[in-house]
Amino acid sequence: MPTIQSSYRKTISIVWFKRDLRLHDHLPLKKAIDKGLPILLLYIFEPGVMRYPDWSFRHTRFIYQSLEQMGQQLNKLGHQMEIAFGEAAEVFEKIQEFHTIQGVYSHQETGVRITYDRDLKLQKCFAQDEIVWHEYQANGVVRGMKNRSNWDHLWMDYMQASQHHPNLEALKTLPLSLNTYFPKPKSWADDLGKPHPDFQPGGETYAWKYLKGFTQERARFYNHHMSLPEQSRYSCSRISPYLSWGNLSTRQVYQFYERTVKHSPFAFQLKNFRSRLQWRCHFMQRFEMEDRMEFENLNWEYNKLEQMLMPDRVQAWEEGKTGYPLVDACMRCIKQTGYLNFRMRAMLVSFLTHLLWQPWQSGVYHLARLFLDYEPGIHFCQFQMQASVTGFNNIRIYNPVKQSQEKDPEAVFLRKWLPELQQVPLEYVHTPWKMTPMEQNMYHCQLDTDYPSPIIDWAPSRKHATEQLFRMKGAAHTQQAARKIMKKHVKQQK
Repeated sequence: MPTIQSSYRKTISIVWFKRDLRLHDHLPLKKAIDKGLPILLLYIFEPGVMRYPDWSFRHTRFIYQSLEQMGQQLNKLGHQMEIAFGEAAEVFEKIQEFHTIQGVYSHQETGVRITYDRDLKLQKCFAQDEIVWHEYQANGVVRGMKNRSNWDHLWMDYMQASQHHPNLEALKTLPLSLNTYFPKPKSWADDLGKPHPDFQPGGETYAWKYLKGFTQERARFYNHHMSLPEQSRYSCSRISPYLSWGNLSTRQVYQFYERTVKHSPFAFQLKNFRSRLQWRCHFMQRFEMEDRMEFENLNWEYNKLEQMLMPDRVQAWEEGKTGYPLVDACMRCIKQTGYLNFRMRAMLVSFLTHLLWQPWQSGVYHLARLFLDYEPGIHFCQFQMQASVTGFNNIRIYNPVKQSQEKDPEAVFLRKWLPELQQVPLEYVHTPWKMTPMEQNMYHCQLDTDYPSPIIDWAPSRKHATEQLFRMKGAAHTQQAARKIMKKHVKQQK
């Protein structure tokens, strides 16, 4: 990297923020402060990463909101966050023109192919310039594990360890005005940091507000409502975006739970919440050990499944126009708000891969772009699990009509997201195709004009998927592959 001679030139540390957008329980920041050198606090919006098929503007907005909130906290202490809009290698090269980088401090990232390749490139660049890159563990995920024999104990040790709170009073930041060299795109609105009425806002303050509101009140109906598409919006914790983008560390949430559950009237509900917190990290660990899951079936025997891509079917699913009200309402809901509960997410994937009989790869990036809480380590593992291509998970083929009638019996969720069904009575709203032409006129809902007819017939579609998947799962080669996978990814019983 080229350098210039200047009396202003200093030896510095850089804290590179990625999916850890907070100022507390942040070991890289603490270590950099303890080093004692001037620090550049850096976030990079990378065009290549933002062009990757898993990214969407809703992610950008949430990150930007989080950074603005961090900036406000830092400004009170006389410091600032540097935000650059450019490729990471180019940004670090520009910094080297002005200062000598002694070390880069960041959390390890369990990411997709483009961030993995970027990190490999930077490792080489840093090594050439004798820059030490200090990467620290995140979320209890252990890099380099060969199997899960001791992971549960390691995870618990990590969660129970003391939090790493940086001494912000000792922070010595170094302004560099990187925005001069890597300016914000002109297409980005000036009010990007303001909350959007349809989406959860980013930042530590909002993260704690949601977590405390859940443990103090909303957890009351957690177990009863978590599977219901409408009620879950209020009764679930809703902290997943804050964990995904690092406004909260998993350890902060775990320890807050430990302090809260002992005195909570909702102790049973919170214990179930805690188990899901560990499962979240469990899937991230799987992806850390098996990142090929972004593209390939975890169980390679499922490569033999014959699923011909049918773009019209995928498009109908993406647009919420399949003719199955609950499927369509769920898709439209998540398009509008970025949130959907776990059961409905599983049903969306099942509908695409089982009933439409499409390869999971055809929809995996679409939902990644829509989920505000998109976390690669969870997303690809769950997608394959719900698509029934692991060989060791249960095959769950959801009946969208039965799910609709059971989980939204009064059609509150359906009518909220499908206005074309507003006047359809309850006896038909879950199955509008059963209306006669006269009833369609009466209720102002013409099939294939106002609302589509079902894209597939559920019963034969389910029969086909069931036969294919159970035949594949029962095959000797599939079971043999599943045993190998489980030996690596599942804790072995002694």
